[in-house]
Amino acid sequence: MKITHYLYNAFLVEEGTAKVAIDPGQNLWLFRLESLIPESEWPGITHLLITHGDPDHHWQTDRVAEASGAHVICGSGLTRRFDGEIRIVEPRGRGLTSWVAIDRLHPLDVHQSVSLDGVDIEAIRSVHGPIAIPILGFTIRAEPGPEERVGLGSTGFRITLGETTVINLGDSVFLPEWEGSAPDVLMLPIGGLGRNTWTMDVDEALRAVEIISPRLVIPCHYNVPLFWKRRFAPADDRRFQRETERLGAECRILGRGESLTV
Repeated sequence: MKITHYLYNAFLVEEGTAKVAIDPGQNLWLFRLESLIPESEWPGITHLLITHGDPDHHWQTDRVAEASGAHVICGSGLTRRFDGEIRIVEPRGRGLTSWVAIDRLHPLDVHQSVSLDGVDIEAIRSVHGPIAIPILGFTIRAEPGPEERVGLGSTGFRITLGETTVINLGDSVFLPEWEGSAPDVLMLPIGGLGRNTWTMDVDEALRAVEIISPRLVIPCHYNVPLFWKRRFAPADDRRFQRETERLGAECRILGRGESLTV
């Protein structure tokens, strides 16, 4: 299995004929506004997983789906039904005013699973924390909820390809119910702002590693570019790596476009 990270929570997971993309969002740095997952990778994608509706996770969903014909899997909270048709919130729309139809769309409730072309996917609980982003002396705040676009449809995924299981938790805060999940690979956000703001921070993520008991951990969603800042959601990934390895798990730090083989 080959895993490639593209900053934020954007990943490609490749095994055999399956090419699973997670969170095809937009790079939000003003000097590099482009797809996190390179457009050259889009046509070969077979499965597209969306953890929630924020632009760094969902911005390119419809475009990737059209280019690839992939199955699109998301939490049911990211969708609405209109006249019997299920639609997903428009990736580049404002708020909850626009919803679009996408072929091969599979919304899942928590603990619901689906098997698609040799890939097993289960939705697991993920809770997006409130955001507080300081900008020019002001702070942008939002509290996720069913009528709030921030964190809409927050869902984690347990993905099984062959004999290997991968868990991606999206932008979640710490949840004790993950205990004993024991995946081969855990993709874990570590760039929270403390006290369960936005996502887990390093200490909260280490608690998650301790209860989940993964074999390999890949930290994500930290030290990312945002607007004019090159490093937002700061985290000490080397400390996280050291402490994770003390807990008995391997930890690999991947830069933009870097890969590892499991």
